[in-house]
Amino acid sequence: MLAFAQLTWRESLRDIETCLAALGPKLYHAGIRQPTARNTLAVANEKRDWRIFADFAQVLIQQATALYADEPFRFELQAAAYALDSTTIDLCLSLFPWATFRKRKAAIKLHTRLTLQGNFPTVIIVSTGSAHDVNILDQLVWEAGSFYIMDRG
Repeated sequence: MLAFAQLTWRESLRDIETCLAALGPKLYHAGIRQPTARNTLAVANEKRDWRIFADFAQVLIQQATALYADEPFRFELQAAAYALDSTTIDLCLSLFPWATFRKRKAAIKLHTRLTLQGNFPTVIIVSTGSAHDVNILDQLVWEAGSFYIMDRG
């Protein structure tokens, strides 16, 4: 159900519940026997381990890499090329007190490694807003012979 919600761009549990109820008899063809209550979705979302989604993301990245393997690349490189960048996402400090960034500001930082052949992310790391890009480099797994492009961060 949560994969269905992700693929159909649902924005909240109420949105998921409404969408499933609207589809009614068509749910059976998608492998869903009946609409699910919002509370059931909330409990499933709360108890599900995040590593399931990380593993699934790795499967999708491998499939996307295979799809773009034969696509012509603008540069004549024999190895993979990646771009590393990060962006700071501002948050409301009263709603997200755990994401302290400055005295009166909250933020998180999204560090992304994009493959340049296919332009899709292969690694996304979410950190505190004050985390410097250099500190994230230690968390990446480097591919020998690959090219990495980054700003001075």
